[in-house]
Amino acid sequence: MGLQSYKELIVWQKSIELTIEVYRLTALYPKQELFGLVSQSRRAIVGIPSNIAEGYSRKNRPEYSRFINIAFASAAELETQLIIAKKLKFADLKDFEKSEELLQEVLRMLNSLENKLRSQ
Repeated sequence: MGLQSYKELIVWQKSIELTIEVYRLTALYPKQELFGLVSQSRRAIVGIPSNIAEGYSRKNRPEYSRFINIAFASAAELETQLIIAKKLKFADLKDFEKSEELLQEVLRMLNSLENKLRSQ
């Protein structure tokens, strides 16, 4: 039996977990970054589960694949923003660990899903 909802996708669940973690992390950034890296990072992270959900809901493999690619691009964007924030020491290095681990897991899962969609 197939999945009934995008909410059953482990990659969507992990990206929601990552979203919560990135919101926690960016709350530690300097207040002057509210309209800079805080805003950019939060937009990028929300784009990941949102695009997974939208793509799944299209019920069309090429469109689903396109939205998974967009989610992957948002994850790469977030990865870059976390690197910048880390280098600028917006939070302790330890504070970045969970976000970075979850992000790497989500990137791997998105890549795997995209490969699966492409090969079907």
